[in-house]
Amino acid sequence: MRYASSPSSASPCWCAPARCVLLLLCSLVASSSAFHAPRSVIARSVLRATEEAALPPPTSHAAPKSEIDRRRNLAIISHPDSGKTTMTEKLLLYGGALQTAGAVRMKGEQRGTKSDFMEMERERGISISSTVMSFDYNSLHINILDTPGHQDFSEDTYRALAAADNAVMLLDAAKGLEPQTRKLFEVCRMRGLPLFTFVNKMDRPALTPYEIMDQIEAEFGLETFPMLWPIGDGDRFKGVLDRMENVVHLFDRAERGTKSLVRQIPMTDLETLKQYINDEELYQKLLEDQEILQELVSPLDMDRVMAGQQSPLFFGSAMTNFGVQLFLDKTHRMLPATKKFCSMGSKPSARFATKQGEGKGRKASLDATIDDEGDELVPPEYEEFTGFVFKTQANLDPKHRDRLAYVRIVSGSYQKGMKVGHSRSKMGKKYNLAQAQALFGSDRETVDIAYPGDVIGINNPGNFAIGDTLFTGNNLIAFPGIPSFSPEVFAYIRNPNPSTYKSFQKGIDQLLAEGAVQALRQRNDDGGGPLILAAVGQLQFEVVQARLKSEYGVDSVLEPINYNLARWADGGWEAVDKADKDGKLFGIMILQDRWKRPVLLFRNDWKAASVTEEEQYLELKPWSKPPLFE
Repeated sequence: MRYASSPSSASPCWCAPARCVLLLLCSLVASSSAFHAPRSVIARSVLRATEEAALPPPTSHAAPKSEIDRRRNLAIISHPDSGKTTMTEKLLLYGGALQTAGAVRMKGEQRGTKSDFMEMERERGISISSTVMSFDYNSLHINILDTPGHQDFSEDTYRALAAADNAVMLLDAAKGLEPQTRKLFEVCRMRGLPLFTFVNKMDRPALTPYEIMDQIEAEFGLETFPMLWPIGDGDRFKGVLDRMENVVHLFDRAERGTKSLVRQIPMTDLETLKQYINDEELYQKLLEDQEILQELVSPLDMDRVMAGQQSPLFFGSAMTNFGVQLFLDKTHRMLPATKKFCSMGSKPSARFATKQGEGKGRKASLDATIDDEGDELVPPEYEEFTGFVFKTQANLDPKHRDRLAYVRIVSGSYQKGMKVGHSRSKMGKKYNLAQAQALFGSDRETVDIAYPGDVIGINNPGNFAIGDTLFTGNNLIAFPGIPSFSPEVFAYIRNPNPSTYKSFQKGIDQLLAEGAVQALRQRNDDGGGPLILAAVGQLQFEVVQARLKSEYGVDSVLEPINYNLARWADGGWEAVDKADKDGKLFGIMILQDRWKRPVLLFRNDWKAASVTEEEQYLELKPWSKPPLFE
């Protein structure tokens, strides 16, 4: 394992010139005939020159440690209808980023949510696309990534998790673990993300907290540590016990969208506690639970939390604001008792990358793909700017038909007007990042500087794609690409109105660039033939058609194709031609992806498994692997 050079290792490059400047100026001061200025002025000049020489060179993009330390980002994952978007809104409310939280399904004068801003999201009450909300909270700068819960949009969720350093797993208290939660947990485990668990909807009839803890440990092998413990559920949900401070927080229901009122009572004040709980059964159950937890639950170990082996567990209700403030605060200052500091989880983390020196040429890098996880660890303190594109979005502002690339900064600092290299462009070619924007749902604000852990939006005229790396310096750097999942539904898409050809083509190109769906074509088709859309689920097709109509003003016609899974042939066209000539690909549709690489469509799992096993030279894979370099 190698580490990219840090600012400290680069310091000798500018310290030596600093001494030379100082010695030169001092020698000139000694020869007073060389100056016509008073010695005091000369002395000030020497001091000023020395201070300027002691500063990092102007080409350095190293980020200050203080800014790195205060950055936190987290992705919120859940099964559909677990309250994920509502939870996001309430975190923004208690974080001070909103005055009033929005509602997923608006009634009367309620406003819509910040994270679900697309027309189709508001109509259906579901998240279709991942969104980013950035805001300051106390001394921290927080980036929340709200992800879609529906399985048809799991690809977008995976991309958001690639940009996250922490994950919050939201569970429905009545249902516990659900299918999509299980899938997303595996992604988090694969990424090595610290996981915080929030059990939502305690204001409804729920499973017991012990049942939920047992589910998580039995299915995930993940130990939980209850930070907040619920007092009742459903209509009898009174509040929570903060186990770290040994204080009970009893809630008064607040108006929808506003902060709830809280009464804090120490566990040592049993008489007052009994009076305000006003339920003998719940009071006795609380005392019993406290004793059981103290005896049976392993202590909180932040090293194990950061390693993904233990999950801090919280209970509450985002809809009624019960426990949300404590969730935010407790992850903000965990934990004075253990002398650990974990605000919204871990700080920005180092990432592996593939690095090609300027003098090495590009021949070796042309074959690099996502399989190459990289042998260079790039820490946030690395003196050059690096970042990767994990999402692109068109028409955030419908009036201007703009396009943004969402960039997660890994190291260094973004500075307005900086020039960067691009992993898929020729060595030496630079792009001017004249403007970057902090993101808050569909709202944006121009920023002049940003640091590791931040997510910024940069204007994208079509040069930047998902998985691309941007960097400064003479070394070409590429982080592992972000794979595309194997699609399971396929359809030809056609424009029924020739007069709208340009608008139709523009809409298709921009939506494909977002990764909303994948595009496949017949072999050697450079764009003139029929276009085949490939998606994980049918709902993705509906989104594409709805957005073509609402954002580009064009109609479209879909013609389904009777295939249900795809495999990429890493063996290349030569291997595909051999298998086809030998009659091994009968009934299989042979296409090419955007990189002109072979893709085989199968009608059933059995056939795909059979060809994969018998024709191993095809090297069939269930995901696409974008090249790191071109």
